[in-house]
Amino acid sequence: MSVFSKNKRVDVDMTVGSIFRHILMFALPLLIGNLFQQLYNMVDTWVVGNFVSNEAFSAVGTVGPIVNMLIGFFAGLSSGAGVVISQNYGAGKPDKVQDAVHTAMLMTLLLGVVLTFVGIAFVPLAVRLANTPDEVAPLSRLYLTIYFSGIIGLLIYNMGAGIFRAIGNSLLPFLFLVVSALLNTGLDLLFVLKLGMGVDGVAYATIIAQGVSAVLIVVMLLRTPSCARLHVTKLKIHWPILGKIFLIGIPAALQMAITAFSNIFVMGYINHFGKHAMSGWTAYAKVDQLLFLPMQSIALASTTFVGQNLGANQIDRAKKGVRTALLLAFTSTVLLSIPVMYFAPPIVEFFNSTPEVVEFGSLFLRHITPFYVLCCVNQVYASALRGSGNSRAPMVIMLSSFVVFRQIYLYIMANFISNTILPIAFSYPAGWLVCSLATLIYYRIVPLDRHKVVA
Repeated sequence: MSVFSKNKRVDVDMTVGSIFRHILMFALPLLIGNLFQQLYNMVDTWVVGNFVSNEAFSAVGTVGPIVNMLIGFFAGLSSGAGVVISQNYGAGKPDKVQDAVHTAMLMTLLLGVVLTFVGIAFVPLAVRLANTPDEVAPLSRLYLTIYFSGIIGLLIYNMGAGIFRAIGNSLLPFLFLVVSALLNTGLDLLFVLKLGMGVDGVAYATIIAQGVSAVLIVVMLLRTPSCARLHVTKLKIHWPILGKIFLIGIPAALQMAITAFSNIFVMGYINHFGKHAMSGWTAYAKVDQLLFLPMQSIALASTTFVGQNLGANQIDRAKKGVRTALLLAFTSTVLLSIPVMYFAPPIVEFFNSTPEVVEFGSLFLRHITPFYVLCCVNQVYASALRGSGNSRAPMVIMLSSFVVFRQIYLYIMANFISNTILPIAFSYPAGWLVCSLATLIYYRIVPLDRHKVVA
């Protein structure tokens, strides 16, 4: 019996009960919530693609790698906090959970200020590195500058959501994402259709919606009866806890940020083929984010599941949870991939009906989508390793595959083999294959509990 059983309304003890049910019931709200989160940029893209201009569509759609670089860095840090909280929760140490919550939230506030200024300062260089066409570059800079000026709201929400997920609650973060996504959609339509704004309107809509989600998650942290309750007067950096968060979070942060940064160069290769290829890749990227959602939601469930069960010294149960998560990820990805390939042209037309854009976007979707099953392996196993406290190995493997190998592949392909768009686009599946093989081998060789952060 969990020492937290009286708080079942807001937290879930994953060390007992059905493994399948725990992972599924954790992943479902997370999946639906992430779908709504994708609406932020997807609705932005749809609105400007249909009601502003093709240049605005490309500007909003192609800033993803730039935005994801800084967001990815913080997401890695927040994953470190989640692992520390989940393992202490599983071990039945509410005082340590409290220390981790207050350390994580104060860290978020401080880093939020830093990343705001870093993000704004980096915008001109990032747009140049992405080889953004001249007619699109000013709009990209405008969108990114506004977006980064309000990024602290997204950071606070992500950390708060990570705290709730670490104690097994993925429902509250989902509900707040629904609210903010609907608000974002309404503001997009208001600013663009009624007030005549362009990319600045969709950028303001996004940061306002993210700010609302941050307020909602903080209010619930202040009111939750669980051991993760936030007390403003207790905000303090507990240095041993921060050290553990950094030990797990920094490798994950570097991996996510550097991978996103390398994708800026991938965009540069795609942009070389012109604005229609650029817009076609933008449409593909929107669907790419959706295809990743089921496996990523299930993988995140495995992080919490492994963290809690290793904290309770239930190693075999943790491994069974990983196998269950992998099966669920495979199944959901295959079921989603088939209709995407079949309905590729109308899917692209939803974002941009320009014939050349539809042709490029459909080409990417139909040729790359079959390989998403490879990602199930690296996503689930890497998340399980992070849940165990081991984020260094996933960092090395993913950076080697998604950055080093992919850049070498692109350089050789563009300069010596075939500088045509489809072989260039295949840098993604090639990196997925290398990463999945390496992650599978490592997971099978190294004991899952080697890097536990709870004694």
